[in-house]
Amino acid sequence: MAINGKKHILMIDDDEDDFFLVNALLQDISPDQYVLQWVSSYKEGLLAIEARAHDLYLVDYRLGAYTGIDVLHHFRNLGYKAPVILFTGKGDYLIDKEAMQAGASDYLVKSEISAALLERAIRYTLDKFSHLQTIEKSEKRYFSIFEKSNDLILLADCEHKIVAANPAALNVLKYEETELYNTHLRGLFADQGVISDFLDQLCGEGGVVQKEYVFRSKSGQQLDVMINASLLDEKKQLYLCIIQDITARKRKEREKQQQEKFVITGRIARLIAHEVRNPLTNILLAVSQLKTEPVAETEDAALYLDIMERNCHRINQLVTELLQSTRMSELNMVPLGLNMLVEKALDLAADRLQLNAVTVTKEICEPDCMILADEDKILIAFLNIIINGIEAMKAGEGKLGIKTWQDTEKVFVRIADNGSGISPQNLAKLFEPFFTNKTKGTGLGLTATQNIILQHKGTIAVDSELGEGTSFLMSFPIAGANESE
Repeated sequence: MAINGKKHILMIDDDEDDFFLVNALLQDISPDQYVLQWVSSYKEGLLAIEARAHDLYLVDYRLGAYTGIDVLHHFRNLGYKAPVILFTGKGDYLIDKEAMQAGASDYLVKSEISAALLERAIRYTLDKFSHLQTIEKSEKRYFSIFEKSNDLILLADCEHKIVAANPAALNVLKYEETELYNTHLRGLFADQGVISDFLDQLCGEGGVVQKEYVFRSKSGQQLDVMINASLLDEKKQLYLCIIQDITARKRKEREKQQQEKFVITGRIARLIAHEVRNPLTNILLAVSQLKTEPVAETEDAALYLDIMERNCHRINQLVTELLQSTRMSELNMVPLGLNMLVEKALDLAADRLQLNAVTVTKEICEPDCMILADEDKILIAFLNIIINGIEAMKAGEGKLGIKTWQDTEKVFVRIADNGSGISPQNLAKLFEPFFTNKTKGTGLGLTATQNIILQHKGTIAVDSELGEGTSFLMSFPIAGANESE
């Protein structure tokens, strides 16, 4: 290799006169730049090549029973990339073409070689090889980033069809490579209404999109993502999309918001209880006193006093239920199987399920997933969701799906129905006290359910679409996983 600034060249040629000629030409035009070494046979040449000790190789096409093409194949078999100039006896297009296809950097016709032509060919070949090595290193670096990145990386063509995806994208989106390459970018969005906005921004003058969206994987799982997309190649109209999966971060934000909102709701409930119950007690005392007065002996007066008393008791009951639904109560926590709890909740709802001819499908993890739980409280939470699902489905057409599974830290249960679904504006208010779509009901069932789940250090999320149904996803720590906390 290059020592003291000089480039070392190996010449493989069975004619010693050619070696003396080439060496003389090099010394004549650039005496201090190159050191030329010569071997006279194919076998000696292969041994010298395997030493990988030279910056450039000059190889004669004719080497006894072998040819320079055989030497080029040896480079390829070794996996050794080096610049090679092939010497030919006369200009032969087919030989020249074969040489370039076999990996030669250049070729020279011996009868046409001059000092200037030889030096120029060597200098250009070395420069070109150096540039190619730099490009190859850069490509390898970027390919390594593409392959090993934790972010999802997609390339899309001018029609916004996906043409390349890194392993992280395939893993998170749950697609096979061939499947994803037949997918349009719009097929990844959970909300089809935002696609035109995304594509308009991507194809606009700025050509850059930095925004949060919701994707849906092939398995139907919703993913919160941050997309950084831009035009990569203007001629080929290639778009680069670097996508961060922020689902876990967004889930933690929502869990924190749930906790904060629930604490505020509890404070408001206690305030309401205090501010309402005091005057309510006074009203009830006044009603009781009026009932003993002569005026209460008239039929109308007695009727109105009964109405007042009955509604006062009703208000008092609602305040009690509100307090109970938002109060952190003592829990009797013991290790219990999640599947067992689900089965018990279904047993408690068996009459309603049978009366409405609801089909129940179960996908249960094996072995049972263990959680620390208060059995009575968890059964109330599950039962509230199951009953809500039954009431949302048409009799005889209902399908209730139960799925349980676990990962390294948490266990999950999903309860899904094919009922009427919930509108986006109502979805945001679903766990608020007294919010209900039912003609009868206090609207405290899901508030209590959320309270129970949060007390178990769990999470609850809901996904719904009008006319398609509703899905509640709950998670709990694995029994024993957080005992040190």
